[in-house]
Amino acid sequence: MTKKIKHFVFLLLLTPLFSNAQFGFSHEIGAFAGGVAFQSDFGVRHDFGTNAGNTGYGIGLVHYMNFAYRAECNCYTPETYFNDHFKLRSELSYNSTKLEHFGKWAEKDTPEGYKLAAMKGEAKVTDIGMQLEYFPLSIREFTATDGAFAPFIALGAHYNFFQNNTYSELGPLGIPSTTYPRYLPDGFSSEGGTTWSVVSSIGTRYKLTELSDLFVELRWQYYFSDWVDGLKKDPELYVENKANDWNLWFHFGYIYYLD
Repeated sequence: MTKKIKHFVFLLLLTPLFSNAQFGFSHEIGAFAGGVAFQSDFGVRHDFGTNAGNTGYGIGLVHYMNFAYRAECNCYTPETYFNDHFKLRSELSYNSTKLEHFGKWAEKDTPEGYKLAAMKGEAKVTDIGMQLEYFPLSIREFTATDGAFAPFIALGAHYNFFQNNTYSELGPLGIPSTTYPRYLPDGFSSEGGTTWSVVSSIGTRYKLTELSDLFVELRWQYYFSDWVDGLKKDPELYVENKANDWNLWFHFGYIYYLD
């Protein structure tokens, strides 16, 4: 996993050095940080305590291909709708969320309630991926106007490396005295793994200076696995296990244009 991430960072840093003249676009690099709300088998669906409690943080590095401008000639590219309204974003990001059971079932004064309340976990996820961003307003006009806003929506796919640490404060999981019955015999894991995810975003940029932007973004990410959090009930036995793990990101970032 570490080797793959290092290769991605290496390519991310080298891309601006060799691709301008060959492909006819310019580059932007940036970083972001913010909060993550993780929706998983920990807690109760649509419960405010779960949504507020199972939150963590996310950070990331981004690289954009800007098709509206050619850095090697300090000129605009041919004026097409795609060039003036789309950017391609590559990303390396990381998010971490500590998890526990909230809601009415974990608050019950019963042996099952105690077992749920004692279960803890942590989801740590490293993302590598790309998404296509669509700007309804002209990218050229935004680039030339200090103080302008450029709203966008985006859709893409990420490859994820996840680690989880699922345990109980009552003792080792996997036995009836410590484990909630619906997670027996093998509905928990601390092994980690990999999976794909789909990401969809909405946000806006703000033109700070000629060569820099600020941006804010709300992103929904759906994993193609139900093991990211380390818990999984058998969906054939327990109908409440309706979806894989997913999360919401809300973050702020800074972008610099490579001239």
